Amino acid sequence: MAKDSKTFEASMTRLEEIVSKLDSGAVSLEDALKLFEEGTALVCGCSKLLDEAELKVVKLIEGADGAPVEEEFHDAE
Repeated sequence: MAKDSKTFEASMTRLEEIVSKLDSGAVSLEDALKLFEEGTALVCGCSKLLDEAELKVVKLIEGADGAPVEEEFHDAE
């Protein structure tokens, strides 16, 4: 499976595996760098997927009359 076609959930699972390996300290420096690069790419992909999902949410908010209306997404933080 290509990295670009991974689902958000699969990417998060792989990120958890990478963090666990890096935290263990049982990988060589070369392997740690490869894992870090892979993790960075996965984070970018997840961020892109979340941005796309946010845009869909904005478009699907329902108005008072039942018709969809576009509203700005407000982050809870």
